[in-house]
Amino acid sequence: MKKIALLYWRKGGNIEKSAEIIYRQFDAEIIDLFALDEFDAEKIYNYDLLILGGSTVGAENWEDATNDNKWNKFFRTVQKLDLSNLTVAAFGLGDQVLYPDHFVDGLGVFYEEMAKTKARIIGFWPTEGYQFTNSDGAHEGLFYGLALDADNEAEKTEGRARKWVAQLKRR
Repeated sequence: MKKIALLYWRKGGNIEKSAEIIYRQFDAEIIDLFALDEFDAEKIYNYDLLILGGSTVGAENWEDATNDNKWNKFFRTVQKLDLSNLTVAAFGLGDQVLYPDHFVDGLGVFYEEMAKTKARIIGFWPTEGYQFTNSDGAHEGLFYGLALDADNEAEKTEGRARKWVAQLKRR
């Protein structure tokens, strides 16, 4: 496997913990871990695989209107670049119990935004075994990336991450 950048946002909490779990599944020499505000998008060409991670935290956090929206700033920057030689995968956190109608919707945002860049998107994950009613992060029985529920299924995070990373390594 070639060089990997793992980007996550927001710092702290379950997002950062999940990013670290995924990070540890790789050899440290091939992966760099960044909070999104620490990553220089101009250095994206130093990587062959980009792993994005975030949570579904409400529509207001995905809209361009918010001044502190790191993901939208990142998407606007990378959409100006030629990413046709880059592979992208994503993981998303959600809460199946409190937000079953919007479980890991953020994966859908990652997919839509990165598809505009012509990057190759991998890492789709089966919806089987999850209890939710709707998700913009899923299509035809697959999530657009690894779906995690650290609030209700924390005990499954490590195993799901291990299987997902094994899938990424085979690509």
